[in-house]
Amino acid sequence: MIALRIADLKSFTSALFVGEVFDMWWMREASITTFNVFSIDGRIHRGYFTEQEREEQKIGELSPWKLVRPTCFTLIRGKRLPESFRITLQLPPVDVGQFLQSVQPDFPLEQVGGLYLNIRYEEQAMYCVTGVSLNVFTLDKRIEHGWDEEVKRFLKEKQIAYIQES
Repeated sequence: MIALRIADLKSFTSALFVGEVFDMWWMREASITTFNVFSIDGRIHRGYFTEQEREEQKIGELSPWKLVRPTCFTLIRGKRLPESFRITLQLPPVDVGQFLQSVQPDFPLEQVGGLYLNIRYEEQAMYCVTGVSLNVFTLDKRIEHGWDEEVKRFLKEKQIAYIQES
């Protein structure tokens, strides 16, 4: 797990809430504090969408960020900055499989609970914190270290400047 402080709040916030940079991620949960605290559970209610809609929009067990992004943007938009927000994004399983092939090909996909990017904004600072959930105990840290490096690579590729916190 690493914490990356985002260097340019305005461009990151624009990439997160207006652009499509994070659209391929699933949203696990979000909490946005303005004049109230707004909490969003990212789990999809299966009966809301038709099977065809779920297939066309590639909707799985969690909401794609692309689907929730406009609602979150509406909550933070305005003359005043939000007091804080926390958004937990999760890499979709198909991408987890590709990631494992590059880091630890012999590790079973079903043993990965999730690869996370936790985005926190508080006290006028923005952080991205990596997280890994495994369904088994292992002393091998290749997946955790690989995920840290993958997130840094992703941010660099998207031209998002950050400072790694110690």
